[in-house]
Amino acid sequence: MRRLRLGEPGTAWLFLTPALVLLAGMLLYPIIYTVWVSMSDFDLATFQPSGWVGLRNYTAVLNDPGFLESFKVTGIYLVVALPLQMVLGFAIAFLLNVEWRGRGVLRALFLIPMVVAPVVAGGVWRMLLDPLWGVVNYLLGLVGVGPVEWIGDPVLAMVSVIVIDTWRWTPFVVLIAAAGIMALPGEVYEAARVDGAGRRQTLRRVTLPLLVPVMAAAFIVRWLGAVKMFDIALAATKGGPGNATNVLNLYIYEKGFRSLEFGSASSMATIVLVITMLLTFVLFRVSNRLENRW
Repeated sequence: MRRLRLGEPGTAWLFLTPALVLLAGMLLYPIIYTVWVSMSDFDLATFQPSGWVGLRNYTAVLNDPGFLESFKVTGIYLVVALPLQMVLGFAIAFLLNVEWRGRGVLRALFLIPMVVAPVVAGGVWRMLLDPLWGVVNYLLGLVGVGPVEWIGDPVLAMVSVIVIDTWRWTPFVVLIAAAGIMALPGEVYEAARVDGAGRRQTLRRVTLPLLVPVMAAAFIVRWLGAVKMFDIALAATKGGPGNATNVLNLYIYEKGFRSLEFGSASSMATIVLVITMLLTFVLFRVSNRLENRW
Protein backbone atom coordinates (compact mmCIF):
# COMPACT_ATOMS: atom_id res chain seq x y z
CA MET A 1 0.00 0.00 0.00
CA ARG A 2 1.24 3.48 -0.88
CA ARG A 3 1.53 5.80 2.10
CA LEU A 4 0.26 9.37 1.95
CA ARG A 5 3.18 11.73 2.51
CA LEU A 6 2.09 15.13 3.75
CA GLY A 7 5.54 16.61 4.15
CA GLU A 8 6.57 18.90 6.99
CA PRO A 9 4.06 21.75 6.28
CA GLY A 10 1.20 19.32 5.77
CA THR A 11 2.00 17.48 8.99
CA ALA A 12 2.17 20.76 10.89
CA TRP A 13 -1.24 21.88 9.59
CA LEU A 14 -2.68 18.44 10.43
CA PHE A 15 -1.63 18.73 14.06
CA LEU A 16 -2.78 22.36 14.20
CA THR A 17 -6.27 21.53 12.88
CA PRO A 18 -7.91 20.72 16.28
CA ALA A 19 -6.61 23.96 17.81
CA LEU A 20 -7.67 25.99 14.77
CA VAL A 21 -11.17 24.49 14.86
CA LEU A 22 -11.45 25.30 18.56
CA LEU A 23 -10.25 28.87 18.02
CA ALA A 24 -12.62 29.33 15.10
CA GLY A 25 -15.53 28.18 17.24
CA MET A 26 -14.59 30.35 20.20
CA LEU A 27 -13.54 33.49 18.30
CA LEU A 28 -15.04 33.62 14.83
CA TYR A 29 -18.57 32.53 15.77
CA PRO A 30 -19.08 35.20 18.49
CA ILE A 31 -17.69 37.90 16.17
CA ILE A 32 -19.92 36.84 13.26
CA TYR A 33 -22.96 36.58 15.55
CA THR A 34 -22.27 40.04 17.01
CA VAL A 35 -22.06 41.58 13.53
CA TRP A 36 -25.30 39.80 12.59
CA VAL A 37 -27.08 41.15 15.68
CA SER A 38 -25.73 44.65 14.98
CA MET A 39 -27.48 44.63 11.60
CA SER A 40 -30.74 43.13 12.86
CA ASP A 41 -33.71 44.10 14.98
CA PHE A 42 -33.27 42.01 18.13
CA ASP A 43 -36.49 40.36 19.36
CA LEU A 44 -36.54 40.11 23.15
CA ALA A 45 -39.44 37.65 23.10
CA THR A 46 -37.51 34.99 21.21
CA PHE A 47 -34.11 36.43 22.21
CA GLN A 48 -32.98 36.14 18.60
CA PRO A 49 -32.23 38.58 15.77
CA SER A 50 -35.39 39.02 13.72
CA GLY A 51 -35.61 41.64 10.96
CA TRP A 52 -32.69 42.94 8.91
CA VAL A 53 -32.13 46.67 9.45
CA GLY A 54 -28.77 47.14 7.74
CA LEU A 55 -26.70 50.02 9.10
CA ARG A 56 -29.51 51.66 11.06
CA ASN A 57 -28.06 50.60 14.42
CA TYR A 58 -24.66 51.98 13.44
CA THR A 59 -26.20 55.31 12.46
CA ALA A 60 -28.00 55.51 15.80
CA VAL A 61 -24.81 54.65 17.68
CA LEU A 62 -22.73 57.30 15.90
CA ASN A 63 -25.39 59.87 16.84
CA ASP A 64 -25.55 58.69 20.46
CA PRO A 65 -24.01 61.35 22.77
CA GLY A 66 -23.40 58.73 25.47
CA PHE A 67 -21.32 56.56 23.14
CA LEU A 68 -19.27 59.52 21.96
CA GLU A 69 -18.73 60.62 25.57
CA SER A 70 -17.59 57.13 26.60
CA PHE A 71 -15.27 57.14 23.58
CA LYS A 72 -13.74 60.39 24.86
CA VAL A 73 -13.41 59.02 28.41
CA THR A 74 -11.66 55.89 27.14
CA GLY A 75 -9.30 58.01 25.04
CA ILE A 76 -8.33 60.13 28.06
CA TYR A 77 -7.75 57.01 30.13
CA LEU A 78 -5.54 55.41 27.45
CA VAL A 79 -3.52 58.56 26.77
CA VAL A 80 -2.72 59.05 30.47
CA ALA A 81 -2.58 55.52 31.89
CA LEU A 82 -0.49 53.72 29.25
CA PRO A 83 2.51 56.13 29.18
CA LEU A 84 2.40 56.37 32.98
CA GLN A 85 2.52 52.59 33.38
CA MET A 86 5.31 52.24 30.83
CA VAL A 87 7.49 54.91 32.45
CA LEU A 88 6.92 53.60 35.99
CA GLY A 89 7.35 49.98 34.91
CA PHE A 90 10.71 50.46 33.22
CA ALA A 91 11.96 52.84 35.94
CA ILE A 92 11.14 50.30 38.65
CA ALA A 93 12.69 47.51 36.56
CA PHE A 94 15.95 49.48 36.36
CA LEU A 95 15.81 50.03 40.13
CA LEU A 96 15.25 46.33 40.81
CA ASN A 97 18.10 45.42 38.49
CA VAL A 98 20.62 47.09 40.83
CA GLU A 99 22.05 45.02 43.70
CA TRP A 100 20.74 46.23 47.07
CA ARG A 101 19.43 44.63 50.25
CA GLY A 102 15.72 43.76 50.22
CA ARG A 103 15.43 43.68 46.44
CA GLY A 104 14.02 40.13 46.42
CA VAL A 105 11.29 41.02 48.94
CA LEU A 106 10.25 44.03 46.90
CA ARG A 107 10.11 41.90 43.75
CA ALA A 108 7.74 39.51 45.48
CA LEU A 109 5.56 42.35 46.77
CA PHE A 110 5.23 43.77 43.27
CA LEU A 111 3.44 40.60 42.18
CA ILE A 112 0.56 41.11 44.62
CA PRO A 113 -1.46 43.61 42.51
CA MET A 114 -1.30 41.25 39.51
CA VAL A 115 -2.86 38.31 41.35
CA VAL A 116 -5.71 40.37 42.82
CA ALA A 117 -8.94 40.10 40.82
CA PRO A 118 -9.84 43.42 39.12
CA VAL A 119 -13.27 43.55 40.78
CA VAL A 120 -11.70 42.97 44.18
CA ALA A 121 -9.05 45.62 43.49
CA GLY A 122 -11.70 48.14 42.47
CA GLY A 123 -13.85 47.38 45.51
CA VAL A 124 -10.95 47.61 47.96
CA TRP A 125 -9.74 50.89 46.47
CA ARG A 126 -13.29 52.26 46.63
CA MET A 127 -13.24 51.63 50.38
CA LEU A 128 -9.76 53.14 50.73
CA LEU A 129 -10.87 56.29 48.87
CA ASP A 130 -14.16 56.68 50.74
CA PRO A 131 -14.54 60.38 51.68
CA LEU A 132 -15.74 59.60 55.23
CA TRP A 133 -14.21 56.28 56.27
CA GLY A 134 -11.38 55.78 53.78
CA VAL A 135 -7.79 55.31 54.92
CA VAL A 136 -6.47 57.74 52.26
CA ASN A 137 -8.54 60.65 53.54
CA TYR A 138 -7.65 59.73 57.12
CA LEU A 139 -3.94 59.97 56.32
CA LEU A 140 -4.46 63.24 54.45
CA GLY A 141 -6.39 64.56 57.45
CA LEU A 142 -3.33 64.01 59.65
CA VAL A 143 -1.49 66.66 57.64
CA GLY A 144 -4.48 68.99 57.43
CA VAL A 145 -5.74 68.04 53.96
CA GLY A 146 -9.22 66.86 53.12
CA PRO A 147 -11.63 65.32 53.06
CA VAL A 148 -11.21 64.80 49.32
CA GLU A 149 -14.07 63.55 47.13
CA TRP A 150 -12.06 60.95 45.23
CA ILE A 151 -15.14 59.25 43.78
CA GLY A 152 -17.60 62.16 43.84
CA ASP A 153 -15.56 64.65 41.81
CA PRO A 154 -15.49 63.95 38.01
CA VAL A 155 -11.79 64.79 37.56
CA LEU A 156 -10.65 63.02 40.71
CA ALA A 157 -12.78 59.98 39.83
CA MET A 158 -10.88 59.61 36.54
CA VAL A 159 -7.61 60.12 38.40
CA SER A 160 -8.66 57.40 40.86
CA VAL A 161 -9.44 54.93 38.07
CA ILE A 162 -6.07 55.64 36.42
CA VAL A 163 -4.27 55.21 39.76
CA ILE A 164 -6.01 51.91 40.47
CA ASP A 165 -5.31 50.58 36.98
CA THR A 166 -1.68 51.75 37.21
CA TRP A 167 -1.30 50.09 40.62
CA ARG A 168 -2.57 46.82 39.20
CA TRP A 169 -0.78 46.70 35.83
CA THR A 170 2.56 48.42 36.43
CA PRO A 171 4.01 45.19 37.92
CA PHE A 172 3.21 43.46 34.64
CA VAL A 173 5.30 46.03 32.77
CA VAL A 174 8.02 45.64 35.42
CA LEU A 175 8.22 41.90 34.76
CA ILE A 176 8.54 42.37 31.00
CA ALA A 177 11.09 45.15 31.41
CA ALA A 178 13.12 43.20 33.97
CA ALA A 179 13.24 40.17 31.69
CA GLY A 180 14.40 42.37 28.81
CA ILE A 181 17.10 44.03 30.92
CA MET A 182 18.41 40.67 32.16
CA ALA A 183 18.61 39.42 28.56
CA LEU A 184 20.79 42.30 27.35
CA PRO A 185 24.26 41.15 26.17
CA GLY A 186 27.06 41.94 28.61
CA GLU A 187 29.65 42.32 25.84
CA VAL A 188 28.05 45.56 24.69
CA TYR A 189 28.39 47.09 28.16
CA GLU A 190 32.00 45.97 28.40
CA ALA A 191 32.72 47.66 25.08
CA ALA A 192 30.96 50.85 26.24
CA ARG A 193 32.98 50.80 29.46
CA VAL A 194 36.23 50.42 27.50
CA ASP A 195 35.24 53.37 25.29
CA GLY A 196 34.82 55.49 28.41
CA ALA A 197 31.03 55.84 28.36
CA GLY A 198 29.44 56.99 31.59
CA ARG A 199 26.20 55.75 33.13
CA ARG A 200 24.00 58.30 31.40
CA GLN A 201 25.63 57.73 28.04
CA THR A 202 25.35 53.96 28.47
CA LEU A 203 21.69 54.28 29.40
CA ARG A 204 20.85 56.61 26.51
CA ARG A 205 22.98 55.09 23.75
CA VAL A 206 23.14 51.41 24.70
CA THR A 207 20.42 50.27 27.09
CA LEU A 208 17.41 52.17 25.76
CA PRO A 209 18.06 51.38 22.06
CA LEU A 210 18.47 47.69 22.91
CA LEU A 211 15.23 47.77 24.90
CA VAL A 212 13.14 49.32 22.10
CA PRO A 213 11.69 45.93 20.97
CA VAL A 214 10.84 45.09 24.59
CA MET A 215 9.21 48.49 25.11
CA ALA A 216 7.18 48.11 21.93
CA ALA A 217 6.02 44.62 22.88
CA ALA A 218 5.07 45.72 26.41
CA PHE A 219 3.15 48.72 25.07
CA ILE A 220 1.17 46.63 22.57
CA VAL A 221 0.29 44.03 25.21
CA ARG A 222 -0.84 46.71 27.65
CA TRP A 223 -2.74 48.52 24.89
CA LEU A 224 -4.75 45.39 24.14
CA GLY A 225 -5.48 44.95 27.84
CA ALA A 226 -6.31 48.59 28.49
CA VAL A 227 -8.84 48.77 25.66
CA LYS A 228 -10.83 46.05 27.44
CA MET A 229 -10.88 47.94 30.75
CA PHE A 230 -14.25 47.37 32.39
CA ASP A 231 -14.20 45.68 35.78
CA ILE A 232 -12.12 48.24 37.68
CA ALA A 233 -14.35 51.12 36.54
CA LEU A 234 -17.46 49.09 37.39
CA ALA A 235 -16.29 48.17 40.90
CA ALA A 236 -14.63 51.47 41.82
CA THR A 237 -16.86 54.20 40.37
CA LYS A 238 -19.69 52.44 38.45
CA GLY A 239 -18.99 54.86 35.61
CA GLY A 240 -19.71 57.92 37.74
CA PRO A 241 -20.08 60.55 38.80
CA GLY A 242 -22.29 61.13 35.81
CA ASN A 243 -20.35 59.71 32.88
CA ALA A 244 -16.91 60.83 34.06
CA THR A 245 -15.49 57.29 34.16
CA ASN A 246 -18.00 55.54 31.91
CA VAL A 247 -15.52 53.79 29.59
CA LEU A 248 -16.61 52.15 26.34
CA ASN A 249 -16.96 48.59 27.60
CA LEU A 250 -18.96 49.72 30.61
CA TYR A 251 -21.29 51.75 28.39
CA ILE A 252 -21.72 48.80 26.03
CA TYR A 253 -22.53 46.57 29.01
CA GLU A 254 -25.16 49.02 30.26
CA LYS A 255 -26.73 49.30 26.80
CA GLY A 256 -26.86 45.56 26.27
CA PHE A 257 -27.61 44.02 29.65
CA ARG A 258 -29.40 46.85 31.45
CA SER A 259 -31.24 48.68 28.70
CA LEU A 260 -31.59 45.46 26.63
CA GLU A 261 -30.64 47.32 23.44
CA PHE A 262 -28.65 44.43 22.02
CA GLY A 263 -28.59 45.78 18.48
CA SER A 264 -27.00 49.06 19.57
CA ALA A 265 -24.63 47.29 21.97
CA SER A 266 -23.51 44.91 19.22
CA SER A 267 -22.93 47.84 16.86
CA MET A 268 -20.79 49.56 19.49
CA ALA A 269 -18.81 46.38 20.11
CA THR A 270 -18.20 45.95 16.38
CA ILE A 271 -17.02 49.56 16.01
CA VAL A 272 -14.66 49.16 18.97
CA LEU A 273 -13.33 45.89 17.53
CA VAL A 274 -12.60 47.43 14.12
CA ILE A 275 -10.90 50.50 15.62
CA THR A 276 -8.83 48.30 17.97
CA MET A 277 -7.71 46.08 15.10
CA LEU A 278 -6.70 49.08 12.97
CA LEU A 279 -4.77 50.77 15.77
CA THR A 280 -3.10 47.48 16.73
CA PHE A 281 -2.02 47.02 13.11
CA VAL A 282 -0.54 50.54 13.14
CA LEU A 283 1.26 49.82 16.42
CA PHE A 284 2.75 46.64 14.97
CA ARG A 285 4.00 48.54 11.92
CA VAL A 286 5.54 51.24 14.11
CA SER A 287 7.07 48.57 16.33
CA ASN A 288 8.65 46.83 13.35
CA ARG A 289 10.10 50.10 12.06
CA LEU A 290 11.57 50.93 15.46
CA GLU A 291 13.14 47.48 15.72
CA ASN A 292 14.68 47.79 12.25
CA ARG A 293 15.93 51.30 13.00
CA TRP A 294 17.61 50.41 16.27
